[in-house]
Amino acid sequence: MTSACAESGTWGTAATPAHWHKAFCSQGPWIPSCAQIRVHQLWHPLLQGPAPLTDTLEQMQQGTLMRKVKSKSWKKQRYFKLQEDCMTIWYQQASPPFASVSISDVETVREGHQSEVLQSVAEEFPPERCFTIVFYGRRGNLDLIAGSAEEAQCWIQGLRQLIEVSFPLTFALVSCTWIRDWFQKADKNKDGRMNFKEVQRLLKMMNVDMNEDHALRLFQDADKSESGTLEGEEFVLFYKALTQREEVLSLFQEFSEDGKKLTLLELVDFLREEQLEDEGTEELAMELIDKYEPSETARARHVLSADGFLMYLCSVEGSIFNPQHRALWQDMNQPLCHYFISSSHNTYLIEDQIRGHSSIEGYIRALKRGCRCLEVDCWDGPNGEPMVYHGHTFTSKIPFREVVSTLGKYAFKTSDYPVILSLENHCSMEQQEVLAQQLKDILGEQLLTTTIDGHVPTQLPSPEELKHKILLKAKKIGRLEDTLDGAADEVPDVSDEDNGAEAEEERRTQHGSALQKDKETLAQALSDCVIYCKNVPFQGFQEARSHSRPSEISSLSEAKARKLIRDEGNEFVRHNTWQLTRIYPSGMRTDSSNYSPQEMWNVGCQIVALNFQTAGMEMDLCDGLFSQNGCCGYVLKPPFMRDKETLFNPNDPSSREGPGPITLTIQVISGQQLPKVANSKEGAIIDPLVRVEVYGVPADQAHQETKYIENNGFNPRWDETLQFQLHVPELALIRFVVEDYDKTSRNDFVGQFTLAFANIKPGYRHIHLLSKDGTSIPPSSLFVHIRITEPPGPEQD
Repeated sequence: MTSACAESGTWGTAATPAHWHKAFCSQGPWIPSCAQIRVHQLWHPLLQGPAPLTDTLEQMQQGTLMRKVKSKSWKKQRYFKLQEDCMTIWYQQASPPFASVSISDVETVREGHQSEVLQSVAEEFPPERCFTIVFYGRRGNLDLIAGSAEEAQCWIQGLRQLIEVSFPLTFALVSCTWIRDWFQKADKNKDGRMNFKEVQRLLKMMNVDMNEDHALRLFQDADKSESGTLEGEEFVLFYKALTQREEVLSLFQEFSEDGKKLTLLELVDFLREEQLEDEGTEELAMELIDKYEPSETARARHVLSADGFLMYLCSVEGSIFNPQHRALWQDMNQPLCHYFISSSHNTYLIEDQIRGHSSIEGYIRALKRGCRCLEVDCWDGPNGEPMVYHGHTFTSKIPFREVVSTLGKYAFKTSDYPVILSLENHCSMEQQEVLAQQLKDILGEQLLTTTIDGHVPTQLPSPEELKHKILLKAKKIGRLEDTLDGAADEVPDVSDEDNGAEAEEERRTQHGSALQKDKETLAQALSDCVIYCKNVPFQGFQEARSHSRPSEISSLSEAKARKLIRDEGNEFVRHNTWQLTRIYPSGMRTDSSNYSPQEMWNVGCQIVALNFQTAGMEMDLCDGLFSQNGCCGYVLKPPFMRDKETLFNPNDPSSREGPGPITLTIQVISGQQLPKVANSKEGAIIDPLVRVEVYGVPADQAHQETKYIENNGFNPRWDETLQFQLHVPELALIRFVVEDYDKTSRNDFVGQFTLAFANIKPGYRHIHLLSKDGTSIPPSSLFVHIRITEPPGPEQD
């Protein structure tokens, strides 16, 4: 990263992101100029041209010998070095002889003994020499020990600087970084030049199978120096010819009178007619021009060039996801039971539930994803110390104390709203006392130990009222009113007047015997920590309505829940308007697979617990639902699922009051830079197709797919229209899946994006694809057109 690189005109591994970006900006339309980056204010001084490196990054580029730690017994010396692109870390390993880490894959850096691996060597190595590199998705952490505290701080601070730079990538930054990375991969001899053979190899690496004559023609057009090789700027020319977005250009020209620019009024027309932006459209158009137009002259004239138009379409404002719904946008003052709550099962596991590894990392990852209900299985441990693990299996064990400490530290880093700790208590009375003491000592005021107003609740408090509080969900001795001084007189009589005296007496007898059993098996101190989430067995909706309390909760297996959905759908919805219900996976799911949460959400179940460690469609739905509302882990249920007298039954969509079904029309236009299938053969090119799946009430469940495009994962064009009828759109989730078609076996997964129907923006939109792990895979995207058609009103009939 020196000025010599720029002066020599050589574009090898020493070229900076800024140099690549400069080349991008100088090569005609479609790539934004540096003025655009100035508007975004995203370029960190570290990356601006030939400016000198900071001392920290210079030291990282010189390399450092550190210990890589996998366990208490596995600690090996490895050489770590920041590459000259300042985007990659290279390090030694046994096989293959080296590995690399992309800065864009790093989520955060933790100092000290903040992982179980480093905790295991805490007595041997001081915390100031230790740090953990944490990656997005389910990739394992990298635990390192530096030779000195100074070396550790150098890497910690340097990595944090680089993460800050790489995080807010715009379309321009993604594009120039992406193409620079490909250039470096294909430039085998690292001379900063590529001959036609290297370019052909690169095309296959980039997922495009191009006709050799056409590829040679593009190569020769880009080879301005007629040297038979492409250097940096020439390669950018070649890349831009390859990625010409004809579908976007034709759309631009449709609204542009002269085909060269969109005036303010022309942009307003586009926003109103196609994007259906109907409020403050002129102000929005001005904002978009100021934000995305790369030319200062064009900005001053209030016009948008083709470059700016593409930038807008690829931006957050041009995404299918309504940007206003990314922030906290829902009413948070409703009772807790009126929300779907992001919930995990066996949170302590990061693998399967038979032989998997128990780890506090499971809790950290879940909380960082916005999860608000965590599960902990507690068993007696050695030396009077309760342990967390999956009982009667070979899973490893972690001290309960560590789980609670982790919870205290990470509970409210992603969301301010309450966390529910679902306690599976298998401990003796003695160790239950320890559980209670550790909860109180470690969590302090975070642990809710009384009602928010000192009175017996007639309904659950709201997420807003419970901000920064941790609620314990567990068994409790007696009722909540028994633990509140002088509150017994306030308790409303919930017994059914039609219950005969004999039936009431029998119920009281059963309650008395259950109370006695609880006193014999539950520690009072632990029981007193349970306030709004007392575990009670489910004995039917009628029994719950007659004798249960809003502060009580029942847990149901997925099979039991399905039977109730099938037989008593409306009763289930009504029950969930005033009391919490938790659903958990079948014990037969030894591989920690998941059930579909949608059918449980359809009846308003709030705590639908999933194995967060297991990727797949089920977790895509979970991530899709909770990606809105500031990722706070709470999503408000539709009005007809909050009314105690509701007639709604998901098995009968007509039971939802309101107009008839709406029509969702999706034109799948094109794809951009789709990734290869994981572990595919060298040179293999994908044959992509797009499948759109609708999840909702049974009447809305549907999927349709496009044809596949042969041998083109780089810029496929489908231009196909798919259409769906949605009877209950308020509950619908839409999942876009890209697959690699295979006529002899199951299609391979390429990427996906899932969102609630309520968050869809109509018009021409980009869908930025996610990996199987739910992490971003820029610049991979789909370009679509969305139309939502409401049923005609009575006056139109």
